[in-house]
Amino acid sequence: MNYYKNLTEEYDDIEERYELIMERVRQIIHESLVKEPYRDYFSHVAGFIARIGDVLELVKNDALPDRSLDQLQAMNHGLYNDILGDNYNRSYANYRYIMGEFSKDYTRDKEEIKRIAQLMGFVYNEIRGMTVYAFEGRVVDITLFAELFVQIYFMFQDDFSVKDLESAVYYFENDYAEFWITYRIREQLDPDLTFATDIIMNSDLGDVTYLYRYGEYVGKNEIDTAIFMSTLPDSEIEAMARTFTEGYRLGFEAAGIDLSKKKTVNIRYFLGQERMIRAAILQFEQMGLRPICYRYAANRINRRLIHRIGYSSSVPNRQLEYDHRMDEALFMDKKLMERKLEVLRQAYKNMAYEASVYAGPAVVEVFGENPFEPENSELNPVLDKKQQEAVISYRTMSSQIVNEYIAQDQCSFTIIAYPVPEIGDRYRDIFRDTVRINTLDNDLFRAIHQSMIDELDKAEHVRVVGQGSNVTDMTVMMHEMTDPSKETNFENCVADVNIPVGEVFTSPKLTGTHGILNVSEVFLDGLKYVNLKLTFEDGKIADYTCDNYPDTEKNKAYIKENILGGRDTLPIGEFAIGTNTTAYVMANKYDIVYKLPILIVEKMGPHFAVGDTCYSWSEENVLHNPDGKEIVAKDNECSILRKTDVSKAYFNCHTDITIPYDEIGGIYSVHPDGTEVPIIEKGRFVLPGTEKLNEALDQA
Repeated sequence: MNYYKNLTEEYDDIEERYELIMERVRQIIHESLVKEPYRDYFSHVAGFIARIGDVLELVKNDALPDRSLDQLQAMNHGLYNDILGDNYNRSYANYRYIMGEFSKDYTRDKEEIKRIAQLMGFVYNEIRGMTVYAFEGRVVDITLFAELFVQIYFMFQDDFSVKDLESAVYYFENDYAEFWITYRIREQLDPDLTFATDIIMNSDLGDVTYLYRYGEYVGKNEIDTAIFMSTLPDSEIEAMARTFTEGYRLGFEAAGIDLSKKKTVNIRYFLGQERMIRAAILQFEQMGLRPICYRYAANRINRRLIHRIGYSSSVPNRQLEYDHRMDEALFMDKKLMERKLEVLRQAYKNMAYEASVYAGPAVVEVFGENPFEPENSELNPVLDKKQQEAVISYRTMSSQIVNEYIAQDQCSFTIIAYPVPEIGDRYRDIFRDTVRINTLDNDLFRAIHQSMIDELDKAEHVRVVGQGSNVTDMTVMMHEMTDPSKETNFENCVADVNIPVGEVFTSPKLTGTHGILNVSEVFLDGLKYVNLKLTFEDGKIADYTCDNYPDTEKNKAYIKENILGGRDTLPIGEFAIGTNTTAYVMANKYDIVYKLPILIVEKMGPHFAVGDTCYSWSEENVLHNPDGKEIVAKDNECSILRKTDVSKAYFNCHTDITIPYDEIGGIYSVHPDGTEVPIIEKGRFVLPGTEKLNEALDQA
């Protein structure tokens, strides 16, 4: 039975509460106790909750396996239909639509109606999370949200105030913060929560009906991925999984961390990839690691912006995700953030052993979805300045708590990426070329990288300039080494934790690092930036702009929110030179540069990361390149503050921005005496020992 208890110790009457509240919800569908323009909202949402109850009954009775493919598809479509495509324009999850409907209340002013629309749109979107709760059998979550819905329904039968509605939402989030945050930590650490693992290991993966057991939206990407995976021979599936799991093992080996002390690994994947994931689970088990497979957070109190951390399917509506990205602005304050920190600390304390044996994430990313350019609306909730400050403080403090129980210097990770069918008609060709890129010769690249590092270690600074319309002109300061015969500034990065192969990188000095970073078009965290320009002074962002919108202030606000995370500035955490010209050629061959993930794009040219260094929270780990030299450039002027005030050292973000080869005029290693040695000129590698990288470019 796919039905388990979820922290119900203090909810021993939950089944009775559930039955009572669902009975009341079903009555609301047909009642007329609330006046228009609000009546239809309650009828619609009550109908949705009733459908969730029907799903939960199927799950309780283990009846899903008896449903036909047509029945499962109809059920899945019914649960997501009102937010798909143009339907979203008439959905109560859409702030623009709900504002239009509620504006027919002529007894209230526009600002009151706007606030009511935001709160009710938020409540419905949270209730939509019941979909996945039903499939997991999480009766507590469903009951709590249904009770909130009925509480608000009673309010609307009388002359309520906006403040009353705000209070209902605020105290709901505050009262149940402990429940949701505690359960989220358990999901991330407890291998005995096997909902997804059971689907992976026990299903007939040649029959796509298994996809509908998750409760996630199932579309063409998921179905076609599963069908394609089913056509691959076992040997190919095993090899793909081995690239993934071996990269994970090598990460521990390279960092000198004893993997044998670890017991669990978190596997993150995309629906449809289960055949490869099953093979990976078996290979991880041979390393002594049990899988933890948890879903991305469905509720806002555990969610950050549009990030989906955990297993996932295609986003059913990306505009909806964007509209609701800062819904916590409706209820979040400093007191609640402090409460979240208390709960987080206690949750980790309760699972201290599980945290200590957690090895880290193994992530399969996907790429190829059509680019998304969000539409902004003044109706979308947005964090105010005090809330932004509270969020930044929370991220800093929460990361310290996590590191206390999951020491990052004792963990590792690996990331790999594969395309989804949405990438186009040549999906299978692109998939096979991606497999080839993911398995390029490490030894070949290691030697090429060493030639580059030997030169870069002579540099006082590195100069990066664009060509054509690209106005990049960056001076990047290198750290001084005490003993260059034993030390190096750059890491020789092949395909272990970060697949595919192809970069050398360092954490540069901030002082003296300055200039303009420009890229004509780039996608960061799924959002498009046109003609992005960042200006740096002493290694920190001093100005920024892009051409997404005609209005300069809108462009700045877009960058500040999504790259700077609401901060006034961020430092450069990494400078790297990508060397995977094979990936670059593939991207141009299929015209998919704009659809590739940063994981691959960062290997296709020089890139700068803003935020933390690559070594955040693990700076004390002693790392050596294959030539035996110790990597010493792991701190900068911000991260070193961890020794005196850790709250000022980390930013809990790391965003890579890559300049493609064809926009690079030159990268020069500049010696203390002013000598300039070219690494790349006019998009080609010219340093002796690196010329082989041009072969892929010549064959394009």
